[in-house]
This record gives sequence, structure tokens and C-alpha cells, in this order.
Amino acid sequence: MAMSNMKSTSLLFLKLLYILLNAPSIIAGDVDNHRFVYSGFANASLTLNGTASVTPSGLLELTNGTIMSMGHAFYPAPLRLRDSPNSTVQSFSAFFVFGIISIYDLSSHGLTMLVAPSNDFSKATAVQYLGLFNGSNNGNTTNNIFAIELDTWPNSEFGDINNNHVGIDINSLSSVQSHPAGFFNDQDGTFKNLSLTSQEAMQVWVDYDREKTQVNVTMATLDMATKPKRPTVSARHNLSDVLKDVAYIGFSSSTGKIHTRHYVLGWSFAMNSPAPVINVTMLPKLPRNHPKDSRFWVLEIVLPVATAAVILSLIAIAFLLVRRHLRYAEVRDDWEMEFGPHRFSYKDLFNATGGFENKNLLGVGGFGRVYKGVLPRSRLKVAVKRVSHDSKQGMKEFIAEIVSIGRLQNRNLVQLLGYCRRKGELLLVYEYMPNGSLDKCLYGKKDNDVLTWAQRFRIIRGIASGLLYLHEEWEKVVVHRDIKASNVLLDDEMNGRLGDFGLARLYDHGIDPQTTHVVGTIGYLAPELARSRNATPLTDVFAFGIFVLEVTCGKRPVDQQNTQDSQLVLVDWVIDKAQKGSFGDTVDASLEGRYDVGEASLALKIGLLCSHPFANARPSMRQVMQYLDGEIELPGLSLELLALMQNEGFVVQNEGFDPYIASYPSSTTSIGTMSHVSGGR
Repeated sequence: MAMSNMKSTSLLFLKLLYILLNAPSIIAGDVDNHRFVYSGFANASLTLNGTASVTPSGLLELTNGTIMSMGHAFYPAPLRLRDSPNSTVQSFSAFFVFGIISIYDLSSHGLTMLVAPSNDFSKATAVQYLGLFNGSNNGNTTNNIFAIELDTWPNSEFGDINNNHVGIDINSLSSVQSHPAGFFNDQDGTFKNLSLTSQEAMQVWVDYDREKTQVNVTMATLDMATKPKRPTVSARHNLSDVLKDVAYIGFSSSTGKIHTRHYVLGWSFAMNSPAPVINVTMLPKLPRNHPKDSRFWVLEIVLPVATAAVILSLIAIAFLLVRRHLRYAEVRDDWEMEFGPHRFSYKDLFNATGGFENKNLLGVGGFGRVYKGVLPRSRLKVAVKRVSHDSKQGMKEFIAEIVSIGRLQNRNLVQLLGYCRRKGELLLVYEYMPNGSLDKCLYGKKDNDVLTWAQRFRIIRGIASGLLYLHEEWEKVVVHRDIKASNVLLDDEMNGRLGDFGLARLYDHGIDPQTTHVVGTIGYLAPELARSRNATPLTDVFAFGIFVLEVTCGKRPVDQQNTQDSQLVLVDWVIDKAQKGSFGDTVDASLEGRYDVGEASLALKIGLLCSHPFANARPSMRQVMQYLDGEIELPGLSLELLALMQNEGFVVQNEGFDPYIASYPSSTTSIGTMSHVSGGR
């Protein structure tokens, strides 16, 4: 009987010990000196939002692989950072173990550990803002946020040093100090780089000293038993000027257009003392994308016995590699090293498209053929455009511009992922849009495939938002120069994305752009291009106006008529209808009256205002967004103004375009020349 009672007591003790070791433990002490330890997060009481969740194995999963998403996790109780209302912020120390898993060679974007006055980040933005800030509040001193970022994407707008760094952030994602991820060796002081996207767990210590007003951040691999003596990055900053008396501590993370998962395995925190030690051997394990096949274990056993066979195989492989090298030969110059992951191998693109088979052909345009493909390792669906090029002159600048456009991050733009070069050929790799181009939905439609008005208005607003980003919100001004329905692609939710930056030009804000060639598509070309030949944001606005009329009316900008080879110019037709008081008759008849009259009227008026023949009478894209959102009232379109637009438009359009351009019949095919690269992008 006594033995039985002793056994029951022992089992109860072991269960209690297991709970204490595996559940989050709050270490008792002064109520203001918060201390806690999470050795895994099973049954943890955390405040979660967005994509954040706790997996069955006890991992804190901040993002779950969904693109353009964000997640947050916070310790549920607020921290009292000051020991009296007028005192300075107390010293504190945090320790956590994290890991980043991506199915691709790249990762986007990263995660932060943060201290903030609130745990409500519903107004934050994903992608480069890491779920921490948005375009309006980034850098505001009223944020009262301190954060440590572990970032895997170089955002030049924030001054990021590379795509693998740790930074100390104060109210902004422009770090006050940053350093490549890694640690300093205690023995010889050398720096050891760590890859944040290595799919391995890593340790991070964050320490703030109130006396020195210094922040230290130290990294290490998970197998290192002790914290390196020298921190990875440090900054002198008085957090008493930043943080409120009471604040929340937690994590934020976000993704871009690459499927990425961000995990926290364990976490501890303390005030006025080092963060409690976590037994890393008890932490949950990171998932693996490609578990090792059992056949490889067999191979590892057989291989030592099969040395002779391996030698023969190597000879055969060498022969095959020579053949394959000739088949997949690429053009590579030394300067391309700086573009790193933006270059794809021709072999991967060849295999992704099934050898560029016709069954994978998505379309043929003036600038090349586009093929659907699936990248072999990541299984990422892409569209690959093959463009011919005939000169090395200007190629470095051309590729640099491609890579710059590849850094554009906006949900209304088709992402340009990278490129590859062969002799006489350039290949551009875009994300794949499953529903094709908008013009096919407008003009190649069946009765049951007609775009609804709600879809059309959402597409118009999306393209307007994308153009605002290109013209004003990115680090450079991007003039697209070829806005039209065939260059608007539809994702799986029928959202419009502006693509094909083949004719785009980049220049710094505040600089007057100088171009020498008229490029674009007949019907969308702004009249002033006939005189100045300078493409500006306002020439994009003109093309956008024609695009809005096209989507609303379901007619091409210039349409060949059946009789006497006459042409219908869409903007003139809409003005004529407006003058006769039959504005509503211009809305696409295939909608059969199923549309929002107010939205349709707004779209038609914006289309006419944007396509005004005088550039200085057109609105900016920021004003267009304000019209669409109802923030400001649209100027009225009087009969006198419509008559002026029609008369002046006729005069300007016949002033000075080259005869070839003026007589070109198509409103779908782009025209233009490039100095060094034939065919554009």
C-alpha cells in the first residue's frame, strides 16, 4: 500500500514538473519587474491577430505562408516600464529563438520584436512595413515604438544595408543602426555571417541599459551554449524619450509575394536583470519543406561499396554536363554579380516551361512570346517572356533598370521576379496571373463571362492605386508609358494588376525626364507627345483616362468601322453622347443595365477629365484616388468644356505625330524603339 502511494506521488510530481517546463511560466517577484519564460507555446495565453497562431507542436507561427499577409503576437499583460511616473524607462532584457522557412530561394519579408503602447496593429501594412507601420505613419515620433527587425528584403526606401540584416528601429523602419546578421567570435573577434533564410533556428538577445541608455542586440546559432560577448549591433538611444509608461511587448511579421513562414520557438523577458535562460533542447522543432527521403539513407550505405561504379558514373556525368552546358549556355558578365538572386538559370526556365512548348504559350506580342511555367524547386507559377536583344551596349543599365523594377512592391502591380540572358535573347520572369489579360475578358468574352460592374470598378480603382505608387510613393518616379487593357492582368480573384513594364522609364523625383522616342499604343498616346516626345506622369494619366473609358464602355479606344474604313475614336464618341444628354448610353451594353449609376457616371467623368488634351488640365493620380474614394468632389463637366475638349483634342491630335504613328490602325499593339535592346521588355 505504501509503495502504491509513493508511486502515485512520484507520478504526480513528474506531471507537475512537465507542466512547469513546457508551459509558459511567469516568475514571481515584484509586480513591476515582469519576468516570463515560454519554452514553446503550447497552451500559452497570448494575444494573437492576423495570420498568427500556435501550432500543435507548440511553435508560434506569425505568418503561415499566405502572400501579402501579416501576423502579431503579444504577451497578454501590459508592462509597467517605469518604477515611478517621472522616472526613466527601466533596464530590460529579452531572449528569443526564431526561424524563417521559405519554399523559394528568397524570403519576404521579415519579423520584429517590438515594444509598443498598444497591441492593436490593424492599420499596419504587410510587405516591407513588416506589419509594424504603414506609408502614412512610418517615422512619426508619436508611434512610441521600439523594435528589433530581422529583415530578409533590401528596401532602399528605408536605407536597408542588404537582404540579410538585423536593425534597431525607433518609430520607423529606417533603422538607427543595422548590421549584417551574424555574430562575433569570442576567441579571435572575427565576424561569422548567419543567413536568416537558412531554415535553421537562431538565438537573439536584446538588452537595454537605462544607465548607459544603450541597446545591444546579439545573435548566435542555436547550438551555441553561451551568448557572444560582443553584440551584433548596438545603439545609444534613451528609450525614455520613446516608450510610454505602460507598453506591450510582442512580435510582428509580414510576407510579400513569396510564400514564407516566420516562427518563434521560445521567448523570455525580465526587467532589471538578464532574461531567464531557456533550455533550447526542449523547444519545438522547425518544420522542413523537403524531408529527407528514406532512399537517401540507402544510398549513403551503398555508396562506399560502389566506388568503382561512381567513378564510371562521374565520367558519364561529365560527358552529359558538357552536352547540357552547350544546351543551356548563358551569357554572363562580371557586373551581373551585384544583381545576385534576381538572375535565374536558363536551365530552370527551360524546365519550368517544358522546353518552351507551344502548349505553354500564353500569348504573342510585339515584344516577344510569353510562356507559362512552374519553377522546378519552389513550384512557383511564373510567366516567362522571351525577348530578343542584339547588342551588349547599354545592357548593364537595362538590366539594372529591370532589377529596380523588380523591387516594386504593390498589390496592384505584376511582380517582375528576375531575368536570364542567352546569346541574342533576354528572358524576363514575372509572377503568373491565372485569369489572363483584361482585354480578353472585355472583347473575347462569352455571354456567361461578362465582367460585372463591381469587378470593373474594382479594377479601375486598383490600377489607379498602382499608378499612384509608381508616380509618387516609390523611391523613384516610374512612368509606365503603355497603360492599356491588354497590359492589365487578372489574378485568381479577378483583381487588376498593371504589368508589362517593357517601355517604363525611371527617374529621380524632382527631375525633368528627357526622352527622344514616342512609344506606346495608338489610342492611348497623349497629344503632347507629338510635340515634346517627353513621357511624364501626366501622359500616363491620359492613357489611364482612355483605359477607364474603355473598361466602362466596353469599346476599344480606336475602333475600325464597317463602312468606308472610318474609325470610331472612343473619347470623341463619349463626349458626343454627353453633349446630347445620353451619357448613360455609353456604358457597356453587355452589362444589360446591371451597374451602379453613380459609380459609372464617376468613372466616365474621371475618364474624360484624365484624357483632357491639355496636360495641365489633367488631375494627378493622387487626385484621381481622392475622386474615386469620395474624399474630394469631381469638377463639373459643362457643355462648353466638353466642346472645348472635342475641338482642341482634334487640333492637337493632328499637329505632329509621325505619319507612321498617326496612321497606325491598332489600339492593342505597342510601338516604339529602344536604343540598345530591340523589342523592349
